[in-house]
Amino acid sequence: MIKDRLEKLRKSMKDKAIFAYIIPSADFHQSEYVGDYFKCRKFISGFTGSAGTVVVTLDEAGLWTDGRYFIQAENQLKDSKIKLFKMGEEGVLTVEEYLDAVLKEGDTLAFDGRVISAKEGSNYEDKYREKDIKIVYEYDLIDDLWTDRPQMPSEKAFLLDIKYAGESAESKLSRVREEMKKKNATVHILNSLDDIAWLLNIRGNDIAYNPVVISSIVMTLDKVYYFVDENKLSREIIESFDEIGIEIRDYFEIYDFVKEIKENETVLLDEAKVNYSIYKNIPSDVKIIDKPNPTFIFKSIKNEVELDNLRKCHIKDGVAMTKFMYWLKTNVGKIKITEISASDKLEELRRSEDSCFDLSFDTISAYKEHAAMMHYSATEESDYELKPEGMLLVDSGGQYFTGTTDITRTYILGDITDEEKLHYTSTLRGMIRLSKAKFLYGCRGINLDILARGPLWDISIDYKCGTGHGVGFVLNVHEGPNGFRWKIVPERNDSCVLEEGMITTNEPGVYIEGKHGIRIENELLCKKAQKIGSDQFMEFETITFSPIDLDGVNPDYMDKSEKEFLNNYHKEVFEKISPYLEKEEVEWLKEYTRAI
Repeated sequence: MIKDRLEKLRKSMKDKAIFAYIIPSADFHQSEYVGDYFKCRKFISGFTGSAGTVVVTLDEAGLWTDGRYFIQAENQLKDSKIKLFKMGEEGVLTVEEYLDAVLKEGDTLAFDGRVISAKEGSNYEDKYREKDIKIVYEYDLIDDLWTDRPQMPSEKAFLLDIKYAGESAESKLSRVREEMKKKNATVHILNSLDDIAWLLNIRGNDIAYNPVVISSIVMTLDKVYYFVDENKLSREIIESFDEIGIEIRDYFEIYDFVKEIKENETVLLDEAKVNYSIYKNIPSDVKIIDKPNPTFIFKSIKNEVELDNLRKCHIKDGVAMTKFMYWLKTNVGKIKITEISASDKLEELRRSEDSCFDLSFDTISAYKEHAAMMHYSATEESDYELKPEGMLLVDSGGQYFTGTTDITRTYILGDITDEEKLHYTSTLRGMIRLSKAKFLYGCRGINLDILARGPLWDISIDYKCGTGHGVGFVLNVHEGPNGFRWKIVPERNDSCVLEEGMITTNEPGVYIEGKHGIRIENELLCKKAQKIGSDQFMEFETITFSPIDLDGVNPDYMDKSEKEFLNNYHKEVFEKISPYLEKEEVEWLKEYTRAI
């Protein structure tokens, strides 16, 4: 089937004199996760991971993806005639290097300009101008092939109450306009869905697990034009927007709207977030300021109302996780449990809390060697039955009206090897060391990442991903600009100075192909600590509460401070979670939060 699709695509390319066609994972808003309508890369390649780019030429095809998906991609690309390019690996060409190698003078490079960022499109334009290589961005060639393509999402939106958001949309718009004035901008184009959701306090269901509304904004110093399918908006939303100067326009109208921007205007936009088609439709004589959206940093720093809600939210989430651990550990080997049924049980426990309206991503429930695939997704064909042996990795999260959660635990279901205990304890030690960090203001995640990787690097093990990412508030589970990495990855844009109020995950791990995978993850809140003279020290508050399975821990590998941190953490878990448990669950929790 994939081969047939590739051949049909090549025929269409030949008809339009196109030599190479780029198919990214993005929607029209450069979203990390996309709705079914936008999954063109999956359609043409069969690869289901969330990140990756396919390039099809008249001669061959390649898929580029990162270390989270190497094992998965190798399996899914078998017999497809699509070559896997492992991003970041030594000697592997990037997409740009590959195109440089295959494009010849007079060739045409094409893509749908709505799914390529302005920055990427402009880079291609600049790079190939002197080589007489034509750039074409008007064609969605996949749409011609995809006869049963899903419809654009059309679910209803809702307003996030200020008792959860902590700040009105009117106040947020004022803050953005102040930033526009500082930059001498008169127009601001906002195209990233999480930024728009935060700014307008609006949420939706247009992308699975990401409560956003597919839409765009063009705002001036006194007006906001909101480009959206109006059928998604209730009368209440329309009236509340009208009160603060937000005018509703048709979703697709933005491409013509920006053509009318006057030459005396100055437009603020983020070329990494605005798509190339919007960018190219802005008149060439209009001045453009390419800077990060003001909302990007604003929404990453949670206000006190959001933080208060988040702390409560994590208790509810921790109760679900603890009940799940109890159910799993007491029933494995006694009743039939599989990767999928375990995931379903956890979802049932989360959704039993009224404020939980969705998951924050597709749960990873991975047993034994499946856990070596960082983003494994169980299918009916791959679904392992759990037995009282080995380890189960569960990475999951919930969307609550009071916040978004992300937590990973690796559960010991029976006997494990000494090597597995070493790997488990080393992962835990890395997580603890980062949790305990005390650092000067001005540090970035890149300065602190070694704390988490250190115990694993000491035994010559690394993991092919970042150590942590920012988390949105009732928003996307992955959110910049904060994160933990050992090196800067420019396209991730998650290496900012860590500010008070930022939430970042802490999730080191071990992934041994064909054997096992281990990850332990909590969320950390960045806070101010002491200020000594001019030195402002910072620290983290752990806001995730659920037992870490002590059956995988060898205390002999841990130093005194690490044991002390774990014991204090488990004491807090018991105090916060036990009031919500049944009597037998409380007795069990005492054992699994015991001091070591």
